[in-house]
Amino acid sequence: MQYWLFKTEPDAFSIDDLASRANQTEHWDGIRNYQARNFLRDQVKLGDKVFIYHSSCKEVGIAGLAEVTQEAYPDHTQFNPESHYYDPKSTIDNPRWVMVDVKFIEKFPAILPLKKIKTMPEISEVGLVKKGHRLSIMPVNEYEFSALLQAAKA
Repeated sequence: MQYWLFKTEPDAFSIDDLASRANQTEHWDGIRNYQARNFLRDQVKLGDKVFIYHSSCKEVGIAGLAEVTQEAYPDHTQFNPESHYYDPKSTIDNPRWVMVDVKFIEKFPAILPLKKIKTMPEISEVGLVKKGHRLSIMPVNEYEFSALLQAAKA
């Protein structure tokens, strides 16, 4: 099993939105960065655990936990000219972008703020605390995942 952090803007899609979906499951679409796409396509696997991270909002931080229930498949939004995520260079035969499905596990009692994460001495590898790392999908090693999960539940 691997561990991940998926960023989302809560006014577009939040941990509460995931919890309210049918079967508490939703596809994670709209990824348009090649490195993040490669993580989704090549490394994110069934059963992996995912921190849902709220960004570009008043309370930036880890909001909850989800699990991958469907590995990478073509992101349908790339084919829709009405979608913000439309990519005219993508074709059904050669799609550029993928998505995965995630299922809600839990919402934490409070957001684990980025400010606190940055002060945790055991957190040094996750992209959130490194300069220049702005990916919307990022790996989290097992040690840091455990430390973040414990802090989020405290």
